[in-house]
Amino acid sequence: MSVRVQVILKEDEAARFKSQAMKESKSLSAWLRAAGNKMLDIEHSRQSLTDPDSLKKFFRECHEREQGVEPDWEDHKRIILEGFQSVKKP
Repeated sequence: MSVRVQVILKEDEAARFKSQAMKESKSLSAWLRAAGNKMLDIEHSRQSLTDPDSLKKFFRECHEREQGVEPDWEDHKRIILEGFQSVKKP
């Protein structure tokens, strides 16, 4: 069963939404529905980092995604100090 929903938009918003819907060969209604569903999917897929297992999974995924080697702290401090010392003073 379909339900009709009225959405109040500013004229420029409506024009931008309709233009994008046309670019995607969708009706404005279909485009707004897809946008709403996308927002719900994003919200649903956000990880809750409230328990140890979800934290472990989060850090494992971060580790797998990253490439290369993280510079050690001494290298970071050296680069920061070099940048700070190279600034011309008034």
